[in-house]
Amino acid sequence: MLAQPRGVRCALNLRHVSSHSRPHSSIGSSSTVVRHNHRRRPSRKNLPTGKATTTPTSTTATSTHPLDELTSEEITRAAEAVRNAFADTELRFNSVTLAEPSKKDLTLFAQDGPEKTPKRTAEVVVLVPKTGEAYVCYVDYEANDDVQTNKLPLGTQPPYSPDDCFLAEDIVKADEEVASLLKERYGIEDLALVACDPWSVHLAEGLDYKPLQWRDDGVPARLVQTFLYLRHDADDNHYAHPIDILPIVDLNARKVVAVEGVDRPAPKLPTASVNYHRNKLASNEYLQTEWRKEVLKPLHIVQPDGPSFEVNGRHVTWDKWTLRVGWNMREGLVLHDVAYDGRSVLRRGSLVEMAVPYGDPNPPFERKCAFDVGDYGLGYCANSLELGCDCLGHIQYFDVTQADAEGAPYTIKKAICMHEEDDGILWKHMEYRNGHAESRRSRKLVLSFIATVVNYEYLFYWTLHQDGSIEFQIKLSGELSTNLLSEGEEAPAYGVMVAPGVNAQVHQHMFCARLDMDVDGSANSVAEVDVETLPVDASNPHGNAFKAKKTVLKTESDAKRTYDSNACRTWKIFNPSKINEISGEPVGYKLVPFTSGAAQPTLMTSPSCAVNTRGEFATKNLWVTSHSDDERYPAGEWTPQSTGALGLPEWTSKNRSVENTDVVCWHAFGVMHVPRPEDFPVMPCETTGFMLKPDNFFTGNPSIDLPPVEDKMSKEESSCCSE
Repeated sequence: MLAQPRGVRCALNLRHVSSHSRPHSSIGSSSTVVRHNHRRRPSRKNLPTGKATTTPTSTTATSTHPLDELTSEEITRAAEAVRNAFADTELRFNSVTLAEPSKKDLTLFAQDGPEKTPKRTAEVVVLVPKTGEAYVCYVDYEANDDVQTNKLPLGTQPPYSPDDCFLAEDIVKADEEVASLLKERYGIEDLALVACDPWSVHLAEGLDYKPLQWRDDGVPARLVQTFLYLRHDADDNHYAHPIDILPIVDLNARKVVAVEGVDRPAPKLPTASVNYHRNKLASNEYLQTEWRKEVLKPLHIVQPDGPSFEVNGRHVTWDKWTLRVGWNMREGLVLHDVAYDGRSVLRRGSLVEMAVPYGDPNPPFERKCAFDVGDYGLGYCANSLELGCDCLGHIQYFDVTQADAEGAPYTIKKAICMHEEDDGILWKHMEYRNGHAESRRSRKLVLSFIATVVNYEYLFYWTLHQDGSIEFQIKLSGELSTNLLSEGEEAPAYGVMVAPGVNAQVHQHMFCARLDMDVDGSANSVAEVDVETLPVDASNPHGNAFKAKKTVLKTESDAKRTYDSNACRTWKIFNPSKINEISGEPVGYKLVPFTSGAAQPTLMTSPSCAVNTRGEFATKNLWVTSHSDDERYPAGEWTPQSTGALGLPEWTSKNRSVENTDVVCWHAFGVMHVPRPEDFPVMPCETTGFMLKPDNFFTGNPSIDLPPVEDKMSKEESSCCSE
């Protein structure tokens, strides 16, 4: 069913660099360059069959910009080059993606044009299951597909690809011990009705976790824990029927190496039908069994003259905004070069990490914490979007192409959706003395994608507004990851019963956005702005004084900050060399937290918890670093089975200056989810997000030049009060 790693034969031997160096870094003489000319297309016969929303592609479109993601042809070439570079070695491809040029090289390209075009390079991550080794390879398309290989420290685990997740489930279902346990404990014989949710293993006890040490030949284990559920049929909601045993899979060995939870008596499994699927609604035992009789009348979004945006490849122009659409398997959608009326605002913006800890200390749930971006890759988890449902109106879609475990390209059709929406009133005032009103409606441009990470749906929306604001909103939907009560529990101590016999645990979703700000240039500073109440004194005799106080964050240590709603705290990213002629203040944009959804806490696990060590980024709402191309992910480059304080805590220990320099803002925010029965069987969207709002960037409201428009398609409904 799944793409299997294949042995490849080549007469070359490799020397390897022992650390991860990117191609534009100083790699030194120990790097390996392999040259080959022969190109062969990999076989497609063993591709995964479980990708219902993706199709293989054979397009050979030529890239027109250094940030355009790899084409199918480029993925095939890169995979072939790496395959040929490893002699007699069975490889499993983890990812084949664009190695983005350095910011310096991109700046030169923007200034000087094609003669400064950065070289085109693929970043290829491969694993050798037999040895447990992992490599980052760089393929230079402009140098005869030369390959440079960097061997990662033994035990380093790249993200789990979709093929890895399918493989883990196949391994569990093929295991005789698991089959015997399911039959003996629960009478389950048809394993086709068993769902195995693949989760990364959070090492709560560190490297002492026994399944890590199951083999004695020095080959590291690549572990996946699989939470089990029972389906009544293919469409049944299996989260209503959790099973309490937990198989642990080693993907390198392709075997189940442990089964946890067998030491307690087998509990009775919940059997109630609790469904949302259109084919299963009639089976519900206590929820609705038929469609509601009174349905809302159709609401159509039409643009008879077409949309207002223009698209040239991946470059988008809309109103006074310009931007470039990017994509990779880890971050999913990336916005590049966001500018308003030709003035730079955001050089690169994306979601770069998540931490999702569950608050139940009962075994095995202390190991239930996924770092969804680093562990699985949002791009890998992306949906193919449906017109008229996921996206409404006049839609521009962007397809994306990625690689499977064989290194073969496949395309996710309609992975990115772009469209315009009405956004209500942008501004209005009526002069009450004469009744004259001026009002303008707001339009917004929305770029979105949706990722399904096992049970959860994450809906990501980047929005550009006509007042110069940039908004990032996340909606959370999908299904709760459910479980049975732990042994000895009569009611859940750390969760909520959401169906008969079904517990949903309290958990957090902590997100981190990486914002490479270039506000009217790359030399920026950051200030924390609080509104403070002033003491009663001679200058404030009536006690009514309060004002905004700005504190410049001078170093990376100064810039580790937490949100304070009582102070109306914001952070202003400003350009000290550009002064607003009206206010006398430097031009800037302010980061406003929690503009969507309620304000939420930082990471709630204990400071001594391994979640805090690995996910220290989520203990603060803001970090500011001096820009470095190699500082990409706030919990470190490789999160599966990680144990150290990597990423932001490591980088900021240098305590570099962040004044009047090229800065990157890392904004951590999240959702505390205390489940409700109303969240089951499928969850209405929860929301969170932030805005970047112009603050002294303009000399006034930038949208007063919008002409008045009367929508003649609007219709007044007659009523007793309409005369």
